[in-house]
Amino acid sequence: MGPDVHRSLVWCKDAGAELAEVKLARGHLSAVGSAIGADPVPYRLEYALTTGDDYATSSLRVHAFGVGWRRVLELRRDGAGRWEILADAEGHLDAPPPGGDARLYGDALDCDLGLSPLTNTMPVRRHGLLTGGGPVELLTAWVSVPDLSVRPSRQRYTHVRADGDGAVVRFDSDDFTADVVFDRDGLVLDYPGIAHRVGPAEPSAGSVARIDPARADVSATAHRGEEADGAAGEVLAAT
Repeated sequence: MGPDVHRSLVWCKDAGAELAEVKLARGHLSAVGSAIGADPVPYRLEYALTTGDDYATSSLRVHAFGVGWRRVLELRRDGAGRWEILADAEGHLDAPPPGGDARLYGDALDCDLGLSPLTNTMPVRRHGLLTGGGPVELLTAWVSVPDLSVRPSRQRYTHVRADGDGAVVRFDSDDFTADVVFDRDGLVLDYPGIAHRVGPAEPSAGSVARIDPARADVSATAHRGEEADGAAGEVLAAT
């Protein structure tokens, strides 16, 4: 397993941009990020992501908002592979409601945040696709942006070739295909049709404090009830 990595990354998109602070350590990923976009309506989005062992999703919390509306989503996956989806909405957005049916994702290890290059890192690192292998077939919990509806997405990743210190990995899903360029840490450099990275790309030197997305200010938290397991008393709300 490689050394710990702590990066601050910026991606430009056709109709927006994304900033993420990412920590990779001992088979885990944690990140906080924000994005802006203009399609289908202008919006701002903030998220916090954590994984468990082998980069399998533990939690994704997302808050999206625009003029006259806001939406909040939390995906959770426990150690037994059970998914839970919590969602809330205010105002009017002409789009599907946030959330979805958690029962559809029993075999999934990954969430996939729409239009974000970040969540492609998890399967690429888990399956060693920087150095070869594939095709790898996956089921993911795909989050549509900005409406935050959650849908099953069948995806395929295949190592194409080495590219400098990184690699090109082909991504296929439905009728969409892209040859995605990853750096040596498995973080996206160029995702045709989605985003390309800009600015300095070197890892920070020295030790850094661990990112704690549970404490990150993404303007959306899950407030727990009084029950011991927290399941029945949890509601999603914006602070």
